[in-house]
Amino acid sequence: MLTRIEEDLLGSREVPAEAYWGVHTLRAVENFRISGKTISDVPEMVRGIAMVKKACALANKELRVLPEDIADAIVAGCDEILVEGRALDQFPVDVFQGGAGTSTNMNANEVIANLALETVGFEKGRYDVINPNTHVNKCQSTNDAYPTAFRVACIMVLEQLKEAVQRLADSFAAKGAEFSYVLKMGRTQLQDAVPMSLGQEFNSYSVNVTEEIGRIESSIRLLQEINLGATAIGTGLNTPPGYPEVAARKLSEISGYALVPAHDLVEATYDNGAYVAAHSVVKRLAMKLSKISNDLRLLSSG
Repeated sequence: MLTRIEEDLLGSREVPAEAYWGVHTLRAVENFRISGKTISDVPEMVRGIAMVKKACALANKELRVLPEDIADAIVAGCDEILVEGRALDQFPVDVFQGGAGTSTNMNANEVIANLALETVGFEKGRYDVINPNTHVNKCQSTNDAYPTAFRVACIMVLEQLKEAVQRLADSFAAKGAEFSYVLKMGRTQLQDAVPMSLGQEFNSYSVNVTEEIGRIESSIRLLQEINLGATAIGTGLNTPPGYPEVAARKLSEISGYALVPAHDLVEATYDNGAYVAAHSVVKRLAMKLSKISNDLRLLSSG
């Protein structure tokens, strides 16, 4: 196997020559052998962090803290992932890891740096030209880039869930109309009770799941508040004035979501309330779907 030599503060290591990731990713793969599930197995997260890196490069370019040619190369590298669908398999870091996502952040920095290098005619590993940390990660910390990417990824899957729930509700409503004249025995505590139409039962399912669409939308709104530009602890150290606003605007344009900078970046950097809210919505929906599924199973028994 052909390799290239990469260096970090711990020393030099051989990295597969064809790999877009580098030495930081290699060490993370060795250190965190936990679940066997990698970031590459979660394409929404890969796309989310590529969007964040693209937005930051554009913000750095607009605010003149990154040379235009380097910023343009980073944007092109991100587009290799976002537009061309390349390098989605280049995120071998375990989804469970220490450091609050540092390994995933550096994995993305290395992959995007090497994609960017190729777009301007350099070989992988030429970090003297485009550096994963100095350039791709400029004006960022894992503590703002990673959670912002995670929020974008969550919004992606919640939007998909919302569409699926709407289709399910529409299907239940259609069956409600179709079965409106089919009489059946209603049950309480698994015993025959009083008559009802099968259509009424299916209409109730439609109403039951439709209620969850609004809750999904509410959880998405909470996730749209991001801390990009907060850097390590929320103080915005090493970012130029106006960076959070510009970065959020760029990320909104890239993602198509109405993302806004948090009112208090310190609070937003440690708060997990939006994730708890999103989880509760999914759990509540799962509970409802389980109940409906059991109803249908009983219905088929006679």
